[in-house]
Amino acid sequence: MAKPKNRDDQDRARAEESKRILESVHRDSETVGASSMRRTAERTRDHFMGRDAPEGDNVELWGKRIGRTLSLIVFIALAYYLVITYIL
Repeated sequence: MAKPKNRDDQDRARAEESKRILESVHRDSETVGASSMRRTAERTRDHFMGRDAPEGDNVELWGKRIGRTLSLIVFIALAYYLVITYIL
């Protein structure tokens, strides 16, 4: 980092560096496990609730909900079958 020439430039550079450090500390001090788990749970809930369907299109909304629920059930059944067949 180049050395500023006058006092105003020095103060401005120090203030910018301080802001950058404070933002970094704030970002890093966030509880990593709880916040990422919460975001993942919210995204999963929104996915299975079909919140990405267009507004007012109930057929597509319920189609997404039913399809995603059936895919989850098939996935669990397949995982169970594979565990029973090849591991136990």
